[in-house]
Amino acid sequence: MSKPFSDLGINKHLQQALAHLEISVPTDIQEKTIPLVLNQTEDLVVVAKTGTGKTVAFGVPLLQLIDIQNPNVQVVILAPTRELGQQIHANLVAYASENPSISMASVCGGIPIKPQIERLKTPTHIVVATPGRLVDLVKRGAINLKQLSSLVLDEADEMVSALKQDLDLIIKEIPKSRRTLLFTATLSGAIKQLVQNYMSKHVIQIEADMKTVGHQGIDHQYVVVEPIEKLNVLMHFLSSKEGQRGIIFCKTKAAVNKLAKNLAINKFSSGALHGSLSQGIRDRIMGQFREGYIDILVATDLAARGIDVKEVSYVVNYHLPDTYEAYVHRSGRTARAGAKGLSLTILQQEEAEDIPEFEQELGILFNEFKKADAQSIEENNGLLWAKKIFKTKPNRTISDEFRTNVNTIFHHLTKEELIDKVLANYLAQTSAAKSKIEASKKK
Repeated sequence: MSKPFSDLGINKHLQQALAHLEISVPTDIQEKTIPLVLNQTEDLVVVAKTGTGKTVAFGVPLLQLIDIQNPNVQVVILAPTRELGQQIHANLVAYASENPSISMASVCGGIPIKPQIERLKTPTHIVVATPGRLVDLVKRGAINLKQLSSLVLDEADEMVSALKQDLDLIIKEIPKSRRTLLFTATLSGAIKQLVQNYMSKHVIQIEADMKTVGHQGIDHQYVVVEPIEKLNVLMHFLSSKEGQRGIIFCKTKAAVNKLAKNLAINKFSSGALHGSLSQGIRDRIMGQFREGYIDILVATDLAARGIDVKEVSYVVNYHLPDTYEAYVHRSGRTARAGAKGLSLTILQQEEAEDIPEFEQELGILFNEFKKADAQSIEENNGLLWAKKIFKTKPNRTISDEFRTNVNTIFHHLTKEELIDKVLANYLAQTSAAKSKIEASKKK
């Protein structure tokens, strides 16, 4: 049975703030990490999947260790994206609600730097930053890191490439006596090299219950499709989840744009999110998703960092991720805060052989999702077509004469008869299109 936060050494003010957030029972990684952060001085490498409560694990004890009398930056937390940085900052502010004297700032890229420079002129204890923006602030002399006591690298496996370029400069600016806390979903070769280069020889490594904690409540399923039916199978699945929120992951920005366009054409409530979009558009799309104005987010892996929305019912891997940790981060967007969720992977036949490897490596079990039959998919496409017609705005430029002539043709038909004829015409057109495709295949 988990110990209460009081037994881990957390003070009453922070306990009260956590209780207001309905966080009362520490997760495995919190129980292991918090006492070490509070009572030890060694560097820490924490291997934990998304959804295990990492922000509480490092954020709450670091808040407790802040010296209010010291106006200098004491903690820097690096995150791979602005979205995740903002989420961490918001969480820390919530955890510190009973400690208003602690001053925190979020200084991430993608937004004007001047307001951030002005913000850092006032006393600031904790800074949450993206690597590139922190380097920019350091070069401008806008931030003083000489009294830093702790450096946190969150989701380090997702920012190794950025850290390679920026960490050398950051390390030069911070005291050698500082402590580094590194959080990662996997101990890849690149992470091991980073630990060797930038952390002490006496680093402590801890892990969450890797086989279960990161996947509790998630139903992992896969479906094998032919390339030509992939979009139709996805749309059939999405129709069955109407009104529920979900995230669809694609490997590339081009794939995100193409899929988002197809979903928009078919009138799904969706939006696209990837790194090439302006920060303003990304913020708008994320805001619409968080507030429930759109149900489906089509995103690349990195762009989806920091999405901590409790009501995400499902995740779809439209392309199988290249790494196990990418699958962990994707599937961890659902089943948050104790909820249940579905992670569906849409595979082509040659990819299906990778499933046992994912199962073995991640300690999870995939169930085969029953693909809709041809008739169900055809009927679903027909319903999507009908919805497109329903949502089409009337064309006010049509001449009265043309409108009258068309009305004359249809005026003697009942509503039911008109629907029957329109449906028959739609089915004839789709049948002709299929025949054309089959004929081209034989050539």
